Amino acid sequence: MDRATRRQLAGLAGLGLVVLVAALLVPTRAVLEGLAELTGRPLLLAGALAAVYLLRPAVAWPISLVSAGVGYALGVAGLPVALAGAVVTTLPPYLLARAGRTEHGPLGWAAAKGEAYVGAAGNLRGVVGARLAPVHTDVISCGAGLAGVGLRPFLAGTVLGESPWVLAGVVAGASMNSLSTGPVAPLPLVAGAAALAALLLAGPVYDRLVGRPADGQ
Repeated sequence: MDRATRRQLAGLAGLGLVVLVAALLVPTRAVLEGLAELTGRPLLLAGALAAVYLLRPAVAWPISLVSAGVGYALGVAGLPVALAGAVVTTLPPYLLARAGRTEHGPLGWAAAKGEAYVGAAGNLRGVVGARLAPVHTDVISCGAGLAGVGLRPFLAGTVLGESPWVLAGVVAGASMNSLSTGPVAPLPLVAGAAALAALLLAGPVYDRLVGRPADGQ
């Protein structure tokens, strides 16, 4: 095992440990219910939401869970806030991964696989398809950063691909009498989004298999 691989594995293990400890220590329900208590104080609520969305990657919460907290606090009217927060919260892992791009070690392998994927699907379509799939958002953000996806297609693809999950979270939160921290996306939505992702990516994957050039969209 070369030095780059050892260093990267050690760094990934350390990062995973920090996230695990943070996820265990941070009281998810209390944090999200605290948002509802600030609904009459808009400036404090805005600051709290910004902090939650920026720090969410450190505890690996799914975006739909935070969206449910927004829906619980603001109702369906909080949809634009939740969608904006969903975009903001994907930026730290994306930027961190993009800054750490390399050709060596496991990160280099992941970057090569990501580049092959976006080369076949295109930057925008690749991000949208990945976001629609039932995969943790931070995995997709890091993959896009390692693959060198540009900021604009990353942001646009995140808005389009995360919209169904955010909508489901906000509606679920708005309909709750008491906040639940369990899954907020119903099975039909998960199945439908996965099917849409497969349909969106089927053409580029087929073209890749038969050797046709990708359209880059």
